[in-house]
Amino acid sequence: MGYTIAVAGKGGTGKTTIAALIVRLLKEKKVGSILAVDADPNNNLAETLGLEVKETIGSILDEVSLHPEKIPSGMSKDRFIEYQVQTSITEGDGFDVLAMGRPEGPGCYCYVNNLLRNITGKLIKDYDYIVIDNEAGFEHLSRRTTRACDALVVVSDATPVGLKAAGRISDLVKELNIKSKKNLLLINYSGEIIEKERLKKLGLDYIGNIPKDPRISEISLNGSSLMALKDDAVSLSSLRALGDYIWREN
Repeated sequence: MGYTIAVAGKGGTGKTTIAALIVRLLKEKKVGSILAVDADPNNNLAETLGLEVKETIGSILDEVSLHPEKIPSGMSKDRFIEYQVQTSITEGDGFDVLAMGRPEGPGCYCYVNNLLRNITGKLIKDYDYIVIDNEAGFEHLSRRTTRACDALVVVSDATPVGLKAAGRISDLVKELNIKSKKNLLLINYSGEIIEKERLKKLGLDYIGNIPKDPRISEISLNGSSLMALKDDAVSLSSLRALGDYIWREN
């Protein structure tokens, strides 16, 4: 059974960057096979990792909806979609990427969430580590896209608004009874020391800060991937030091 790390947080906190850096560090540790799941319809994770995704779950659903005749005789719709999704997985150097996307045609978006959940559940058996970059808001939790994980990493900045959003995610996890062995808080873009008493109310285990890294801004402006980030980059070094909290087994 694979070890699943789900990354969540409000928009602008750098959660996709953190998810990509986690993939990078897991590859560095040579932990085995790694699957990066982009569950954010904006589909930035693959690009951040230096890959181009040609198909998403959303685009596959649209194609099947427009051309149902492509479903082979004797094969159910769900089984055909599952097969198409499995073949759409993009292979990288030391990791694979599966992108959710958002269907453009008519239909219930919950069906996409259910499909992603079911397929991810099956893929967990085929990979040693699964890193899920969740949607920026709270929809993925309210729809239970992330039903269970070994570590939930909530990314926030050091602002009161960001921390309040992190607390809301923590509350929602409890309300929906989402199974997570570890609920962690990671403060991004800040070297500020935050009082622990201020963080206790959030219901998350605070593991540390990732300071703002000018090299990441430079890479973003150049359109490069975080895989090109040098090993001594401050963001990478800081996350490496906190890594055991995230991927260490309880």
